[in-house]
Amino acid sequence: MRILVWHVHGGWMDAFVRGPHEYLIPTTPQRDAWGLGRGGRSWPSSAVEVDPADVVAAEVDVVVLQRPEEVEAARRLLGGRPVPMVFVEHNAPRVDVPNSLHPLRDRDDLTIAHVTHWNALMWDCGTTRTTVVEHGVVDPGPRYRGTLERLGVVINEPVRRHRVVGTDLLPRFAAVAPVDVWGMGTERLPVLGFGDRVVARGDVAADPMHSALAERRAYVHPNRWTSLGLSLLEAMHMAMPVLVLATTDAARTVPAGAGAIATDVEELVRASRTLLADPEEARRRGAVAREAVLARHALGRFTADWDVLLDDAVSRGVRRNRAAAVAVEGSAR
Repeated sequence: MRILVWHVHGGWMDAFVRGPHEYLIPTTPQRDAWGLGRGGRSWPSSAVEVDPADVVAAEVDVVVLQRPEEVEAARRLLGGRPVPMVFVEHNAPRVDVPNSLHPLRDRDDLTIAHVTHWNALMWDCGTTRTTVVEHGVVDPGPRYRGTLERLGVVINEPVRRHRVVGTDLLPRFAAVAPVDVWGMGTERLPVLGFGDRVVARGDVAADPMHSALAERRAYVHPNRWTSLGLSLLEAMHMAMPVLVLATTDAARTVPAGAGAIATDVEELVRASRTLLADPEEARRRGAVAREAVLARHALGRFTADWDVLLDDAVSRGVRRNRAAAVAVEGSAR
C-alpha cells in the first residue's frame, strides 16, 4: 500500500520504511520539520520524497502520523479525502502522570499505536482505539569488541533534556571509567562542568558511531523517562553488555543477565566495575543482551506487526466510508 508519513523520528523511520510498502515522505526545499524528506538517509527506494502540493493527486491508502498537528496537515494535503489514519505515540506522558490526557483521545477516526506498553498504560486515550507496536531496529550485527576500558552512551540533547535522559548521572559512572557520549547537542556538555572524563563525541552517523561504540566495554542507559531508547536496542543488537535504569518499559526488554538493570544507580555503577575488570564476563552478558533483543525487537517482527495494523486501519476506513455514504444516501431520500 501507499503510506503518507512525515520524517519526524529518524531512528523509528529507519525501521518503518523497511516494510513492503511505498512510503510518501513530504519534502520541501527548506528540508525543515515539515519537509525533511529522506534527510540524506540510505533508505530503500520505496521511501519516496514527494512535494506536499502533489499529495492531493496522489494515491494514498493510509496516513501514519507522529505529531497531533499532522491530523489537520494531512487532511489539508489530501484535499479533505477521508484516508485512514494511524497515530504513532513515541512518547511517555510528561504532565499529570498517571492522569495524562492524550491530545487525540475520544476519537473514532484513527488508531493510536503506542511504541511501548508503558506508554499505553500511562496515556489516557479515552475511547480512541489503541494498540502497541513495540520497536524494531535494523540489526547492525554483533560488532562488540569491548577492547577499551571506557563506557559508551548515546543521548540526544543531553544538556537541554538533562534529568529526563539522566545526564546528571554520568559523573557517577565517569568516576569508574571515562564515559563517551554521542548524539545531537553533545557539544554543549562541557557547560555542565563534568570534567574531562565525560567526553562529548558529537552527532555521528550510525555506521562509524556503532563501530566506535562497540569498542567500549559497556553501554550505559541512564534515561529516567523515555519510551525505550533505540540506541539501547542497537547496543544490545551489537552484543554489548548494558547498564540500564529500570524505568518505564526497560524491564520488559532487558534481562538482568544482559548487564545490569536497577533503579539503584550505585548498583549499576558496581556492575560497571565488574565489567571493566572482567572482559570475558562482559562478553558473556553482551551475548545475553543480543539474544534477548532479537527475541523481542527484531526488524521482521516490527514490520509484520505494522502490516497487520495497517491492513486493519484500511479495512476500518473502508467500513467507515461505506457507513458514511449510506447515511448520506438515507438523508437524501
